[in-house]
Amino acid sequence: MAFWSSTSLFTSKVPRKILFMFTLSLSVTYLFYSLMSCYNSLQFPLQENYVYQGRLVTEETTLVTLRGKLYSPASQGFPPGEESTEAGGGGGGGASPKPAATGPSTVKDHADAGEWMRTPASPTGAASVYRHSTAAALEKEHQDFSTTDSELRVNCTSDYGEKKLPQAIIIGVKKGGTRALLEALRVHPDVRAVGNEPHFFDRNYEKGLDWYRALMPSTLEGQITMEKTPSYFVTNHAPKRIHSMARDIKLIIVVRNPVTRAISDYTQTLSKKPEIPTFEVLAFKNRTLGLIDASWSALRIGIYALHLESWMQYFPLSQMHFVSGERLIVDPAGEMAKVQDFLGLKRIVTDKHFYFNKTKGFPCLKKPEDSSTPRCLGKSKGRTHPKIDPDVIRRLHKFYKPFNMMFYQMTGQNFEWELEGGGEPRSSQD
Repeated sequence: MAFWSSTSLFTSKVPRKILFMFTLSLSVTYLFYSLMSCYNSLQFPLQENYVYQGRLVTEETTLVTLRGKLYSPASQGFPPGEESTEAGGGGGGGASPKPAATGPSTVKDHADAGEWMRTPASPTGAASVYRHSTAAALEKEHQDFSTTDSELRVNCTSDYGEKKLPQAIIIGVKKGGTRALLEALRVHPDVRAVGNEPHFFDRNYEKGLDWYRALMPSTLEGQITMEKTPSYFVTNHAPKRIHSMARDIKLIIVVRNPVTRAISDYTQTLSKKPEIPTFEVLAFKNRTLGLIDASWSALRIGIYALHLESWMQYFPLSQMHFVSGERLIVDPAGEMAKVQDFLGLKRIVTDKHFYFNKTKGFPCLKKPEDSSTPRCLGKSKGRTHPKIDPDVIRRLHKFYKPFNMMFYQMTGQNFEWELEGGGEPRSSQD
């Protein structure tokens, strides 16, 4: 009874406002400590919810991922060696044309000789650890939450590039030097090209333009998308199909002495099928009478005027550029200067990028800024040609002469192949 009376006396002397403030401060303090004690349990679910709902991706990690995609070997890639054997009109050099192979559903590029990847400088120190771990975490999130490459590409198209249909195509000719030209062009920072041959306009046309576009590498503003498939030049329906896709497309044709080209074509087939007849047997219907077998694909491809006539029905000469396969060997920088001008590119690929390999018999690519070993094309390039009867070579030069003259008139260029008609061709290698 005495306690309650003393309490009553205390409360009557202390203002009620002060009691209220004291009680409120105790409540807030208690709440604060309660929150601190369960902070860890509240923090991670909260972040998890944000990841699930918003898929938060920082600008820095997005850049890391996109650089990886744009400059990865898969987008920049290289072929595993030799060019694909042509089908249909551009068949191989064997006794009979090789059946058309089913085109690839996805063109995988492989890092091969002749090109150097443009990769971003790697970060160092603690920043490197942070970026690598962040990129790894981001990749895991992409897998866990089904963020596909296509979603990433669509979302970032305007800033980081997109897949486009080619603005330029190397359409021919087989065994003319198309691989060497493409690899030299890919050194240019404004050129992005498919490594393997898509064969879209001759073998895979029914798959549609969306399939074709998906094969192309991503390009940024100002970059040119390219591809090369040499069999297009000798495929009857290729000009119309390419014209329907892009009327203003630029076409590049690498031509070579048709006799040397035929021997090179035969050499490639012989390396795969050693059992085929000799070149002399395949080249003639009747050697005694001197009847050339122009139906043999190795010889028919070299009738350039015949094939060019089909292309000129759809494209003006101003949209075509003819590269001399011979000059591409002896003066690669000079030919590359003309090609870069034709494509509207700055002359970046120069003589500093080439080194002549005496063993292979053609130039190899190198980095001008260092002294590293030059990179040459694969083993399928530079094969030694078999010995061919000089009389057969002379007859073939005579056979091709009127067609060559017609080709010179059509293109306005004299490739001087007749100067080689007295014996074996200048180049004895593939």
